Amino acid sequence: MYHHVKKLMYTVRVGQADPRFGNMLLEQFGGANGELAAAMQYSIQGLNCENAACKDLLMDIGTEELSHLEIVGTLARMHLKPMKKSVDAAECDPLVAIAGGGGVALCNSMGNPWTADYLKITGELDVDLRSNVAAEARAKIVYERLINFCDDAGTKEALQFLMTREVTHMRAFMQALDYLDKPELSIGAIPPTPGIVDQYYNDSTGIGDEGESDMKAPWNEAEGIQVVTAPAFQEFQVLKATPKAAKTTLDTLNGDRGKNGKNKARSASPAGRE
Repeated sequence: MYHHVKKLMYTVRVGQADPRFGNMLLEQFGGANGELAAAMQYSIQGLNCENAACKDLLMDIGTEELSHLEIVGTLARMHLKPMKKSVDAAECDPLVAIAGGGGVALCNSMGNPWTADYLKITGELDVDLRSNVAAEARAKIVYERLINFCDDAGTKEALQFLMTREVTHMRAFMQALDYLDKPELSIGAIPPTPGIVDQYYNDSTGIGDEGESDMKAPWNEAEGIQVVTAPAFQEFQVLKATPKAAKTTLDTLNGDRGKNGKNKARSASPAGRE
């Protein structure tokens, strides 16, 4: 059940309207990383969730995002208001001025309509929570950029509030992942193929025009990681992986050939060849 309270979650004040900035604000109203997308994503995830605690979290944050949508919409409407009467202001975005009458619409800053394609919903709680962490991070960056393009003090204060809440939500989703107590790389029910899962493919090799070279870091030098340098040149092609049997079928390009002149398929260890 939803109940609308007429008072905004954060009271907004705009000293000097800027139609150009109002158009930018539409990115957080009807854009891919905006508040409507977040509200719908978390709420639908919550409807599908069978974990009582996480369902409560998703519905709480999904509902708060609707309140954020109201704040952004109010801010955008205040900044777009001059378009109703001023030709010069209307030139900032004729679509908003003519089709929308200088008000907000469910579109992004380029006038593209909002779409459910923005939503990331898999039905796997841990996967969805990871998507939510990334969504909050993207929204935080968008608010940060909006603040940098804004000169109005009241608007910046409201955006600072919204940006801060993104970090709060990000933390909550990360804590929910910890609450599930699943290993970090445990996704779904089928385990990855041993050996292959620990291979790092060094697919970018050589020395670049500006002196770039292969780098060493935890992802390619940690204990248990096997580096395969330039796998495209290793003379094998993975044809089929059977996760449960922990085997891969390889085709040796320069190996023994059968009667028809074709490479013989053979079963190889998951590590393959280097």
